[in-house]
Amino acid sequence: MSTAWIVVVAVGIATVCFKAAGPVLFAGRDLPPRAVAVVELVGPVMLAALVVVQAVGGDHEYDLDLPRLAGLGAAALALALRAPLVVVMVVGAVVAAVLRLVA
Repeated sequence: MSTAWIVVVAVGIATVCFKAAGPVLFAGRDLPPRAVAVVELVGPVMLAALVVVQAVGGDHEYDLDLPRLAGLGAAALALALRAPLVVVMVVGAVVAAVLRLVA
């Protein structure tokens, strides 16, 4: 078994253990308010981290791709204007595509 597969199996086992720990440790009890606040923020923070990595992250270096960043900015503006999610996605994709076509 290669090192990569050993890491995959170990991370999988650790993930299952972490997911099982919550119900086992807190069964029938409410979480403390500070813990609830942290748990509520985990999803948005992870999503933001993934967006940043996909927007400017390359393989061990920054990749400042102007059309991609402009599309992300246009999508962020559409979100700020409270556009529906489908519109946000289309706006970001169209801006990036047009800039790629022009450049």
